[in-house]
Amino acid sequence: MKKSLLALASGAFILGAAEFVMMGILPQAAEATHVSIPTAGNYISAYAIGVCIGTLILVFGRKVPPRNLIVLFMVIALVGNTMSAFAPNAAVLIVARFISGLPHGAFFGTATLIAKTLADKGKEAQAVSVMVTGQTVANMLGVPAGTLLAEYLNWRLAFGVLAAWAAMTIVLTVTMIPYVAPIKDAGIAGQFRFLTRRGPWVILAAVFTGNAGVFCWWSYVSPWLQKTGGWSSALVPVMMMLAGFGMVVGGLIGGRITDRWRHAGTAALGQAISGVGLLMVLLLPGNHVTTALLTFWIAFGLFFISAPQQLLMTEAGQGGGELIAGAAVQVAFNFGNAVGSIIGGAMLTTFSMNYRFTGLGGLPLAVLSVGLLTFYSWRCETDTEAAHRLREIKV
Repeated sequence: MKKSLLALASGAFILGAAEFVMMGILPQAAEATHVSIPTAGNYISAYAIGVCIGTLILVFGRKVPPRNLIVLFMVIALVGNTMSAFAPNAAVLIVARFISGLPHGAFFGTATLIAKTLADKGKEAQAVSVMVTGQTVANMLGVPAGTLLAEYLNWRLAFGVLAAWAAMTIVLTVTMIPYVAPIKDAGIAGQFRFLTRRGPWVILAAVFTGNAGVFCWWSYVSPWLQKTGGWSSALVPVMMMLAGFGMVVGGLIGGRITDRWRHAGTAALGQAISGVGLLMVLLLPGNHVTTALLTFWIAFGLFFISAPQQLLMTEAGQGGGELIAGAAVQVAFNFGNAVGSIIGGAMLTTFSMNYRFTGLGGLPLAVLSVGLLTFYSWRCETDTEAAHRLREIKV
């Protein structure tokens, strides 16, 4: 593995852990800052808002070498997580979480460009998937570790560790990532020119609907495992590790398939995998075996799509909008998360807190996402390398 990918994966780990660790330590953070659990939900929302606003960093950083941008993002992550670790009250913690979220989307847009540029020919998607693996490992190990720190020591330690990791990643970035030239300077308006075409909007709509569908269920996975699957609360972190393992495997396999097939077609396959899982959440009776299998299965599909979707948008933004396009995936992802949580909550209210019906809420959205990606593949990916190879051997 290229050393540059290790540095990028380290940055993805920090941002993945920073985004999701709050879900595991929310009760302790709420108690320490003297607010209710629902009010503490703003700590999660503040991060998501930061993700969306932080994309604008790329508008003014278009002339900056991508490696320097990665260093900037890690400095911001260092500041945000340090503030979170020492926040004396709810107001400061909300601001800290907002700052922590600022580099998220911009990082993944920039890291995708670097990984794609430095990759061996024909292995661009695999390089991107290795970078994204940092985020999936964060879900497999970082988030459960943070939850355990909060349970047995102090929730602030989770953010302290992330701050130290950000400092380490700055060193890795400077020493391991070679110089990559800035993207073509198309001006401020030129960076958004790709949005005048239909294709990028179809991709972003697919990212939004697909993630909204999965997060109808994922937002409530802990009580689903306990109420439907019969798992004890002490074993939920183990199930989260299983989900994280599914994300790692799904991301790596999705990257390999993307290099050999249509990007949108691969993403549609991943969304279909998640959609089948959501259908099974609704139909299958809950027990240890079925809920464990579905936890792995849906998590596998969720990150199977990461590399193809990031590459689709980076390619759509060619000509000066690559960074903004890559970051837009994360913006759509986070909007989908927020909307999916709302829809899932509405399904629970409507169906008397029966957690199986979160699958019903998410299924139509997953189907819509598959349809959008299939449409894009049909209209925009008719001339693929696979098709060339078929013509060469006259099949």
